[in-house]
Amino acid sequence: MSYTFWGLTNSLFILLSLYGIYLQLKKIRQRKARPRNPGTATQILSIRQFVVSFLAYLSFYIYGYSIEPFNHFIVWPRLVAASLVLAVLYHIWHDRRNRPARAALVTAAACYVLAAAGFVASLLFERWHFNDHSKNIATGLILAITLFLAYGYYAQIKLIIVNGATGAVELKMSQMILLMDVSTIAFALSMGLASGWPLLLLAGVSGITKVIILYLFRWVRVSKSARLRRQQPANPAWQRL
Repeated sequence: MSYTFWGLTNSLFILLSLYGIYLQLKKIRQRKARPRNPGTATQILSIRQFVVSFLAYLSFYIYGYSIEPFNHFIVWPRLVAASLVLAVLYHIWHDRRNRPARAALVTAAACYVLAAAGFVASLLFERWHFNDHSKNIATGLILAITLFLAYGYYAQIKLIIVNGATGAVELKMSQMILLMDVSTIAFALSMGLASGWPLLLLAGVSGITKVIILYLFRWVRVSKSARLRRQQPANPAWQRL
Protein backbone atom coordinates (compact mmCIF):
# COMPACT_ATOMS: atom_id res chain seq x y z
CA MET A 1 0.00 0.00 0.00
CA SER A 2 2.81 2.41 0.93
CA TYR A 3 4.71 1.44 -2.23
CA THR A 4 1.72 2.17 -4.47
CA PHE A 5 0.90 5.46 -2.73
CA TRP A 6 4.45 6.81 -2.95
CA GLY A 7 4.86 5.43 -6.46
CA LEU A 8 1.82 7.37 -7.62
CA THR A 9 2.88 10.44 -5.64
CA ASN A 10 6.37 10.29 -7.14
CA SER A 11 4.89 9.91 -10.63
CA LEU A 12 2.81 13.06 -10.10
CA PHE A 13 5.86 15.03 -8.98
CA ILE A 14 7.83 13.64 -11.91
CA LEU A 15 5.13 15.05 -14.17
CA LEU A 16 5.68 18.41 -12.46
CA SER A 17 9.42 18.10 -13.08
CA LEU A 18 8.68 17.35 -16.73
CA TYR A 19 6.73 20.58 -16.87
CA GLY A 20 9.73 22.31 -15.29
CA ILE A 21 12.03 20.99 -18.03
CA TYR A 22 9.46 22.11 -20.60
CA LEU A 23 9.58 25.61 -19.08
CA GLN A 24 13.36 25.53 -19.47
CA LEU A 25 12.93 24.69 -23.16
CA LYS A 26 10.34 27.44 -23.50
CA LYS A 27 12.67 29.99 -21.88
CA ILE A 28 15.46 29.07 -24.31
CA ARG A 29 13.13 29.47 -27.31
CA GLN A 30 11.92 32.84 -26.03
CA ARG A 31 15.51 34.06 -25.63
CA LYS A 32 16.34 32.79 -29.12
CA ALA A 33 13.51 34.88 -30.55
CA ARG A 34 15.13 38.10 -29.32
CA PRO A 35 17.91 39.97 -31.11
CA ARG A 36 21.04 38.46 -29.65
CA ASN A 37 24.66 37.47 -30.02
CA PRO A 38 25.41 33.78 -30.72
CA GLY A 39 25.39 31.75 -27.53
CA THR A 40 23.44 34.16 -25.36
CA ALA A 41 20.12 32.30 -25.60
CA THR A 42 21.57 29.57 -23.38
CA GLN A 43 23.73 31.86 -21.25
CA ILE A 44 24.88 30.39 -17.90
CA LEU A 45 23.34 26.99 -18.72
CA SER A 46 25.91 24.30 -17.90
CA ILE A 47 26.43 21.65 -20.56
CA ARG A 48 27.82 19.33 -17.90
CA GLN A 49 24.77 19.75 -15.70
CA PHE A 50 22.36 18.82 -18.47
CA VAL A 51 24.49 15.90 -19.64
CA VAL A 52 24.57 14.36 -16.18
CA SER A 53 20.87 15.11 -15.66
CA PHE A 54 20.17 13.29 -18.92
CA LEU A 55 22.29 10.33 -17.86
CA ALA A 56 20.60 10.25 -14.45
CA TYR A 57 17.14 10.03 -16.00
CA LEU A 58 18.36 7.48 -18.52
CA SER A 59 20.06 5.29 -15.91
CA PHE A 60 16.83 5.07 -13.92
CA TYR A 61 14.96 4.26 -17.12
CA ILE A 62 17.36 1.32 -17.55
CA TYR A 63 17.11 0.40 -13.86
CA GLY A 64 13.32 0.46 -13.96
CA TYR A 65 13.05 -2.01 -16.83
CA SER A 66 15.83 -4.18 -15.38
CA ILE A 67 14.40 -4.95 -11.93
CA GLU A 68 11.67 -7.45 -11.13
CA PRO A 69 8.86 -6.63 -11.36
CA PHE A 70 9.07 -4.14 -14.21
CA ASN A 71 8.64 -0.72 -12.55
CA HIS A 72 6.29 1.43 -14.63
CA PHE A 73 6.51 4.25 -12.05
CA ILE A 74 10.23 4.60 -12.81
CA VAL A 75 10.46 3.72 -16.51
CA TRP A 76 8.02 5.88 -18.45
CA PRO A 77 8.35 9.25 -16.66
CA ARG A 78 12.17 8.97 -16.80
CA LEU A 79 12.06 8.17 -20.51
CA VAL A 80 10.03 11.32 -21.18
CA ALA A 81 12.35 13.37 -18.93
CA ALA A 82 15.44 12.06 -20.74
CA SER A 83 13.83 13.00 -24.07
CA LEU A 84 13.15 16.57 -22.90
CA VAL A 85 16.67 17.03 -21.54
CA LEU A 86 18.02 15.69 -24.85
CA ALA A 87 16.03 18.48 -26.52
CA VAL A 88 17.67 21.03 -24.19
CA LEU A 89 21.11 19.71 -25.18
CA TYR A 90 20.13 20.10 -28.83
CA HIS A 91 19.19 23.74 -28.27
CA ILE A 92 22.45 24.39 -26.41
CA TRP A 93 24.40 22.97 -29.37
CA HIS A 94 22.28 24.89 -31.88
CA ASP A 95 22.88 28.12 -29.95
CA ARG A 96 26.60 27.77 -29.26
CA ARG A 97 27.87 25.56 -32.11
CA ASN A 98 31.06 24.70 -30.23
CA ARG A 99 32.86 21.41 -29.73
CA PRO A 100 31.77 20.69 -26.11
CA ALA A 101 28.09 21.22 -26.99
CA ARG A 102 28.38 19.00 -30.06
CA ALA A 103 30.18 16.25 -28.13
CA ALA A 104 27.53 16.39 -25.39
CA LEU A 105 24.67 16.09 -27.87
CA VAL A 106 26.25 13.22 -29.82
CA THR A 107 27.11 11.32 -26.62
CA ALA A 108 23.61 11.77 -25.19
CA ALA A 109 21.93 10.72 -28.44
CA ALA A 110 24.10 7.57 -28.64
CA CYS A 111 23.28 6.64 -25.03
CA TYR A 112 19.57 7.21 -25.73
CA VAL A 113 19.66 4.76 -28.65
CA LEU A 114 21.64 2.17 -26.65
CA ALA A 115 19.19 2.39 -23.73
CA ALA A 116 16.26 1.85 -26.10
CA ALA A 117 18.06 -1.14 -27.60
CA GLY A 118 18.61 -2.50 -24.09
CA PHE A 119 14.89 -2.21 -23.40
CA VAL A 120 14.07 -4.25 -26.51
CA ALA A 121 16.73 -6.81 -25.59
CA SER A 122 15.34 -7.12 -22.05
CA LEU A 123 11.97 -8.06 -23.55
CA LEU A 124 13.40 -10.51 -26.10
CA PHE A 125 15.86 -12.27 -23.80
CA GLU A 126 14.00 -12.15 -20.50
CA ARG A 127 13.90 -15.92 -20.34
CA TRP A 128 17.73 -15.93 -20.46
CA HIS A 129 17.93 -13.73 -17.36
CA PHE A 130 19.05 -10.67 -19.30
CA ASN A 131 17.50 -8.57 -16.55
CA ASP A 132 19.91 -9.86 -13.91
CA HIS A 133 22.85 -8.49 -15.89
CA SER A 134 21.20 -5.24 -16.89
CA LYS A 135 20.20 -4.57 -13.28
CA ASN A 136 23.83 -4.86 -12.18
CA ILE A 137 24.90 -2.61 -15.03
CA ALA A 138 22.20 -0.06 -14.19
CA THR A 139 23.13 -0.07 -10.48
CA GLY A 140 26.78 0.59 -11.29
CA LEU A 141 25.72 3.27 -13.73
CA ILE A 142 23.61 4.98 -11.07
CA LEU A 143 26.56 5.07 -8.67
CA ALA A 144 28.72 6.66 -11.35
CA ILE A 145 25.96 9.08 -12.35
CA THR A 146 25.56 10.19 -8.73
CA LEU A 147 29.19 11.33 -8.69
CA PHE A 148 28.86 12.98 -12.10
CA LEU A 149 25.61 14.62 -11.03
CA ALA A 150 27.33 16.28 -8.09
CA TYR A 151 30.13 17.42 -10.43
CA GLY A 152 27.70 18.64 -13.11
CA TYR A 153 25.67 20.72 -10.69
CA TYR A 154 28.88 22.04 -9.16
CA ALA A 155 29.67 23.40 -12.64
CA GLN A 156 26.23 25.06 -12.80
CA ILE A 157 26.58 26.50 -9.30
CA LYS A 158 30.06 27.81 -10.12
CA LEU A 159 28.81 29.52 -13.30
CA ILE A 160 26.09 31.36 -11.37
CA ILE A 161 28.51 32.48 -8.65
CA VAL A 162 31.27 33.58 -11.05
CA ASN A 163 28.88 35.58 -13.25
CA GLY A 164 26.62 36.85 -10.47
CA ALA A 165 23.64 35.93 -12.65
CA THR A 166 21.33 33.03 -13.43
CA GLY A 167 21.07 33.79 -17.15
CA ALA A 168 18.87 31.26 -18.94
CA VAL A 169 18.54 28.99 -15.89
CA GLU A 170 14.83 28.39 -15.18
CA LEU A 171 13.86 28.83 -11.51
CA LYS A 172 10.70 26.74 -11.73
CA MET A 173 12.59 23.78 -13.17
CA SER A 174 14.80 23.63 -10.08
CA GLN A 175 11.80 24.02 -7.78
CA MET A 176 9.84 21.23 -9.45
CA ILE A 177 12.79 18.86 -9.66
CA LEU A 178 13.44 19.42 -5.94
CA LEU A 179 9.84 18.36 -5.20
CA MET A 180 10.40 15.31 -7.37
CA ASP A 181 13.60 14.48 -5.48
CA VAL A 182 11.81 14.64 -2.12
CA SER A 183 9.02 12.34 -3.35
CA THR A 184 11.61 10.02 -4.90
CA ILE A 185 13.32 9.66 -1.52
CA ALA A 186 9.98 8.66 0.05
CA PHE A 187 9.29 6.24 -2.82
CA ALA A 188 12.74 4.66 -2.47
CA LEU A 189 12.17 4.09 1.25
CA SER A 190 8.82 2.43 0.50
CA MET A 191 10.59 0.05 -1.92
CA GLY A 192 12.95 -1.06 0.84
CA LEU A 193 16.65 -0.30 0.99
CA ALA A 194 17.60 -3.52 -0.81
CA SER A 195 16.14 -2.35 -4.13
CA GLY A 196 15.51 1.33 -3.47
CA TRP A 197 18.92 2.54 -2.27
CA PRO A 198 20.11 3.67 -5.75
CA LEU A 199 17.05 5.93 -6.01
CA LEU A 200 17.64 7.19 -2.47
CA LEU A 201 21.28 8.02 -3.12
CA LEU A 202 20.79 9.86 -6.40
CA ALA A 203 17.68 11.75 -5.29
CA GLY A 204 19.42 12.86 -2.11
CA VAL A 205 22.43 14.27 -3.97
CA SER A 206 20.18 15.89 -6.57
CA GLY A 207 18.00 17.47 -3.87
CA ILE A 208 20.99 19.05 -2.10
CA THR A 209 22.22 20.66 -5.32
CA LYS A 210 18.74 22.06 -6.08
CA VAL A 211 18.55 23.67 -2.64
CA ILE A 212 21.87 25.41 -3.33
CA ILE A 213 20.73 26.64 -6.75
CA LEU A 214 17.46 27.95 -5.32
CA TYR A 215 19.44 29.86 -2.70
CA LEU A 216 21.62 31.34 -5.47
CA PHE A 217 18.55 32.77 -7.20
CA ARG A 218 18.00 34.84 -4.06
CA TRP A 219 21.73 35.62 -3.74
CA VAL A 220 21.75 37.03 -7.27
CA ARG A 221 18.89 39.41 -6.38
CA VAL A 222 20.17 40.73 -3.06
CA SER A 223 23.96 40.37 -3.03
CA LYS A 224 26.17 43.36 -3.72
CA SER A 225 28.92 40.94 -4.74
CA ALA A 226 26.65 39.42 -7.40
CA ARG A 227 25.80 42.88 -8.74
CA LEU A 228 29.48 43.78 -9.07
CA ARG A 229 30.21 40.53 -10.89
CA ARG A 230 27.41 41.22 -13.39
CA GLN A 231 29.04 44.57 -14.19
CA GLN A 232 32.31 42.90 -15.18
CA PRO A 233 32.93 41.78 -18.81
CA ALA A 234 31.30 38.44 -19.55
CA ASN A 235 33.58 35.45 -19.31
CA PRO A 236 33.19 33.33 -22.50
CA ALA A 237 34.39 30.22 -20.65
CA TRP A 238 30.81 29.48 -19.52
CA GLN A 239 29.95 28.35 -23.06
CA ARG A 240 32.28 25.36 -22.64
CA LEU A 241 30.97 24.26 -19.23
